[in-house]
Amino acid sequence: MTHSLASVTVDPSSPTPPFEQVRQQVLALVSAGALAAGTRLPTVRALAQELGIAANTAARAYRELESGGIIETRGRNGTFVAPHGDIVQRHAQEAAAAFAVRIRQLGVDPEQGLALVTAALRAITAIR
Repeated sequence: MTHSLASVTVDPSSPTPPFEQVRQQVLALVSAGALAAGTRLPTVRALAQELGIAANTAARAYRELESGGIIETRGRNGTFVAPHGDIVQRHAQEAAAAFAVRIRQLGVDPEQGLALVTAALRAITAIR
């Protein structure tokens, strides 16, 4: 059965490009467990029609998600949520480990490193 992604919306007045809005929302659904591994997603055309966006925009969102390991395309069988467990959590842990190594190489105090990343995350969140 195909999941309709009914909770995904696109705000045309947002400064965030539509493909990125779709990518972020699908990623959030996967991260929250609302889209389980193996869930079949709508075709590019069906998603575009459902959201009122161009097919190329929907295709780009899917390409971005696929390159991140979040979804996978199985040829004519369709597009599915990747079965790799929580790929988002794994990527976040890898990024945190790389950050910790770099902070240590720079000789930055761990507390200062945490303050730097906290400030950076707040700045990014404020931009959205």
